Amino acid sequence: MNQPDYDSDDARWAAVQQREPAADGRFYYSVRSTGVYCRPSCASRAALRANVAFHASPAAAEAAGFRPCLRCHPDQPPLAQRQAEAVARACRLIDDADALPGLDTLAQACGMSRFHFHRVFKAHTGITPKAYAEARRAERVRRALAEGAPVTDALYAAGYQSSARFYAGAGQQLGMAPARYRKGGAGESIRYALGSCSLGTLLVASTAKGICALLIGDAPATLVDDLRARFPHAAVEPAASGFEDLVVAVTALIEEPRAGLQLPLDVRGTVFQQRVWQALREIPAGSTVSYTELARRMGQPAAVRAVASACAANPVAIAIPCHRVLRNDGALSGYRWGIERKRTLLARELDQT
Repeated sequence: MNQPDYDSDDARWAAVQQREPAADGRFYYSVRSTGVYCRPSCASRAALRANVAFHASPAAAEAAGFRPCLRCHPDQPPLAQRQAEAVARACRLIDDADALPGLDTLAQACGMSRFHFHRVFKAHTGITPKAYAEARRAERVRRALAEGAPVTDALYAAGYQSSARFYAGAGQQLGMAPARYRKGGAGESIRYALGSCSLGTLLVASTAKGICALLIGDAPATLVDDLRARFPHAAVEPAASGFEDLVVAVTALIEEPRAGLQLPLDVRGTVFQQRVWQALREIPAGSTVSYTELARRMGQPAAVRAVASACAANPVAIAIPCHRVLRNDGALSGYRWGIERKRTLLARELDQT
C-alpha cells in the first residue's frame, strides 16, 4: 500500500486535523502561541491554522525556537517503538534471571505501572510475562535434555524450584515425557495411514494424544519419508484396523473445509510457532490474510518473515489452514503442498460460502 503524500501544507494541515498516525515521522508541526512542536497524531487541543508551521524534523523545529510537546514526545522514537524496546528489555531481564522477576520489578525497569506493563507486554508478545518466562524455562530444559543432561539437573538449572512443578506441566511444555525427550523422542509411538482425496495422496498420523501430521502429496513413499524425518527417533508404524474413521474425517475436511476438524491435535513447536498456528485457526474459511496482516494481528508487525517460517513449518495441512495466507500482493505463494492445491482449497472454500 502506498503511503499518503504530505507534499503540501494543505495536505499536512489536513493530516493534523485528522490526527493521522500515518503522518508521524513524515513531518512535524509547531504552534506559535504555545511555543511547542508535535507529531501530526498528537491528541493535544486543536490549534489555529494561523499559528501553525510545519517542519521536516525535530531538529528543524527546535532550531526555529520550539520545544517538544510533553504529550506526544516528538523528539523521541514513536510510542510503538518505545514500547517494543521496553518489552525487549523485560524479555532480556527474564532470560538472564535465575528466577522469574516480579511484575513490579519488570514494570519498574520499563518505566511503567504494573498494570500498563502487563497490558503492553501481552499486546506485543501475545502472552503474559509469566507465560513467557515459563516458555523460556522450558526451552532451557529442552536444550539441556537434548544435550544428554539428567532430567533433575536440567530442570533445576532452568530455574524450577521443585521437580513436582516441572512434571505437572511437562506434557504441555515438551509434548512428551522428559526422559523420552532427552532420548530424541525414542519410545514415542506414532501410527499412520494413507488414503486418497481430491488433492492427491493423504497421510494421517497420530500419537496417543491426537493428530500430529497431515501431509498431502503425490507419492505415498515420499509422504512416509517426510513423516519419519519429522519424528526420527519415534516408533513410526502403519496403523492397524480402527484408523479408518480418522482418515475419513480428515478427507471430509478437505472436501468441506468449512465444517472444520473436531478431532484433537498433537502439534509441537516453539511458543512463537504455536501462536502463529493458533492465529491461523482463527481465520474463517473463505477468508484470506497477508503475512503482514497476520503478523499485525499477533501484535508483532515486524515479525513477517518469522510468521512465514512458522506457516511453512505447519505439520497439519488443512487443520491449521496456512493456505489462507497470501503474499502482500495477493499472490498464491509459499504453500508446502503445492500452489495448485492451495488454489483449489481457496476456491472450494469460496464456493461453500
